[in-house]
Amino acid sequence: MADSVIGVIPARFASTRLPGKPLVVIAGKPLVQWVWEAASRCELIGRLLIATDDARIVEACRAFGAETVMTSAECPSGSDRLAEAIRGVAGDVIVNIQGDEPLIDPATIDLAVEALLKDANAAVTSAMVPFAADEDYTQPHMVKVVTDKSGYAMYFSRAPIPDMRRLDAAERNSAPAAMKHVGLYVYRRQALETFVTLPPSRYELMEKLEQLRLLEAGMRIRMIEVGAAAVGVDTPEDVEVVEKLLAERSGVAG
Repeated sequence: MADSVIGVIPARFASTRLPGKPLVVIAGKPLVQWVWEAASRCELIGRLLIATDDARIVEACRAFGAETVMTSAECPSGSDRLAEAIRGVAGDVIVNIQGDEPLIDPATIDLAVEALLKDANAAVTSAMVPFAADEDYTQPHMVKVVTDKSGYAMYFSRAPIPDMRRLDAAERNSAPAAMKHVGLYVYRRQALETFVTLPPSRYELMEKLEQLRLLEAGMRIRMIEVGAAAVGVDTPEDVEVVEKLLAERSGVAG
């Protein structure tokens, strides 16, 4: 079964806050290499590709042994880059692995793949975690997801959902709250190929969340709860945070 599962790491050179982000060196290695090494430890991925739009990234990836595929610099989204990358590549299940999460847990990826393989009704699987006590639930960059009783996503939003302002304190503490969405997606191939042919949907445009296009098209997204969200790298400050975490993981931190 693993042979039919293709992992793809989109690695776009342009980045508003951190230009050339995939090649930013973290603890002696390019960011994209950390992601690739983590994804390479997944048990359920049969083939792993790095999809990029820049020859410099291709050269760097070949140096550490990764398989690369060139995609258009005009891809409007990571999902479009994913779909372009798998043209001509055999595989029934496609995993979109965020290229800016060097600390991604391979077990998280395997859990998401396994969930799709076991659920014939799901077109896509994705992940979620509870909000930490010190996180500001109202912040729009923290995407919220609510699920039905079977674990399928009902809606994603940048707004704080559900709206519990009308509940008293006891009800608010006991009421089910939204979870924090983690940007890992596992697609059935047909779902991905259909998704990128659809125009941006109404709620997608309102929320600036492309996964809403899937829901509006009637595709079911199975959500799985995982232990923790990986730390993303978007700024030079994030690089410092990740280097500290890597040092702590290796036991060399003071």
